[in-house]
Amino acid sequence: MKSDSLVIVPTFNESANIARLIDRLMNLKTEVHVLIVDDGSPDGTAEVVKSKQKEYTDRIHLIEREGKMGLGTAYVTGFKFALEHQYTFICEMDADFSHNPDDVPKLIETVKSGEADLAIGSRYSKGISIVNWPLSRLILSYCANLYARSITGIPIKDTTAGFKCIHRKVLENLKLDEIKSNGYAFQIEIHFRAWKAGFRLKEVSIIFREREEGVSKMSKAIVREAVWRVWSLKFRSMTGRL
Repeated sequence: MKSDSLVIVPTFNESANIARLIDRLMNLKTEVHVLIVDDGSPDGTAEVVKSKQKEYTDRIHLIEREGKMGLGTAYVTGFKFALEHQYTFICEMDADFSHNPDDVPKLIETVKSGEADLAIGSRYSKGISIVNWPLSRLILSYCANLYARSITGIPIKDTTAGFKCIHRKVLENLKLDEIKSNGYAFQIEIHFRAWKAGFRLKEVSIIFREREEGVSKMSKAIVREAVWRVWSLKFRSMTGRL
């Protein structure tokens, strides 16, 4: 049965999480398909996905890439796949259960109902909804969002959120090949480009939990990229080159 909703999950060394995540997504009341974009995980993540493909025929897709090419390019690859295969509601989420699979239907419904063109699973729309983060990381994330919002003017509190649902018309109007950001900066750029193109953004409050298995992909390079990228986006927008 063809679903109109696709959940894109980039992976690198997520063999401890991916089977359980797929099972959770497959058993949602809202039927979704899943696309795993794996960056050559040496821990066998892709092999776990292939075993799940046999269990859930035609609902699990896998794109294997040769090396660690980054979050941004993984999502762009996934977006192109979604558009090519005629999905209408395209979701992003992490593989590590920091995003609750049970929240996927409400993100999809927010877009499907016409309330928004891009629904964002927000950690900050109703105070701070984060569990088990060290104070230093919480401060870094909160300040990064204040910084990005103050420079770009994006009218949302969680500019770096990586849990969302996007209507295909948004992706059709974005210049996907021009998006070069990764990490936090990629999420900021998607939100900024969609907002500047006139699409409606809406934050949906979620509870974000620190991963239980595996290792965080956060790095100083990701933070540095976000710092300078927001200025690049602002200037490109001001000069009509976005």
